[in-house]
Amino acid sequence: MSQESLPSDGPPDHPDALPEYAEKVLEVAELIPPGRVMTYGDVAEWLGEGGPRQVGRVMALYGGAVPWWRVVRADGVLLPGHELRALGHYRAEGTPLREAGRATEGHVPRLDMRHARWDGGGHTEGHT
Repeated sequence: MSQESLPSDGPPDHPDALPEYAEKVLEVAELIPPGRVMTYGDVAEWLGEGGPRQVGRVMALYGGAVPWWRVVRADGVLLPGHELRALGHYRAEGTPLREAGRATEGHVPRLDMRHARWDGGGHTEGHT
């Protein structure tokens, strides 16, 4: 998927500038309180444009400077390849987790989406 596949009103004004859609996604990621998460689809719905794949692409390309661990898969599985880093953040922030069963590969917990998911309540500034 190329950068052109991100929803946008046009190219950035400066070559080093983020696409407008990426800026919006990263702003939402920064709004999510510690200990809470939003799914890729939740972020797209919040913005009223794009979809889970576009949000995931933004987070993969540009999410390193924001709390990336707070934008997650809907099934609560930790980001493959980043499980231990994310788990450290979740434990430090008190994010609700479901301990892994004995049959779970690697015994890595999942997010408890019922308790960890944030709906954006109380933060409507910038919500389009």
